[in-house]
Amino acid sequence: MHRDTVYITVVDLDRMAVSLICSLYKGFGTGIASERFGILLQNRGAGFCLTQGHPNEMAGGRRPMHTIIPGMLRRGGRVLMPFGVMGGAYQPEGHARLVSNLRDFGMSPQAAIDAPRSFADEGVLKLERGYDPAVRQELAGMGHDVVVPDAPVGGAQAIMIHDSGVLEGGSDPRKDGCALGY
Repeated sequence: MHRDTVYITVVDLDRMAVSLICSLYKGFGTGIASERFGILLQNRGAGFCLTQGHPNEMAGGRRPMHTIIPGMLRRGGRVLMPFGVMGGAYQPEGHARLVSNLRDFGMSPQAAIDAPRSFADEGVLKLERGYDPAVRQELAGMGHDVVVPDAPVGGAQAIMIHDSGVLEGGSDPRKDGCALGY
């Protein structure tokens, strides 16, 4: 599921940062590539809805909600961390979870990425392995339909730019990818 999304982040010698995400969205895609850049165009028009009054109602000048979200944290006018989360509808929640892990829990980029994830999806609460069984049981007792997903919930990449200029990369073991430096 959602294996057609690629996220890349790069920070150069001058600390110029790039956060790039590309996804066809579903296996269909558009089958059209940019002649100039070779980037495949996506079919996010599939996010439109024909229900009148729906926020994603198809109409002229409208854009459907979608999840192509390359992230970039800044502080004091300086880039702190380019990052991205893959995983379809999980992406907005994944961005919030990653930033919360960094800011609220003081985790490193790698630890924030590695932490187990939860995701309310299609009527069930997916809790990755790594949650205490007591947490699963308590959530189920509150009425949640708790499941442990067979597949990972999303993926992420990040590069923290420390005040000293040191770069600290994090790469999600749930997906293909790596953090490289020189």
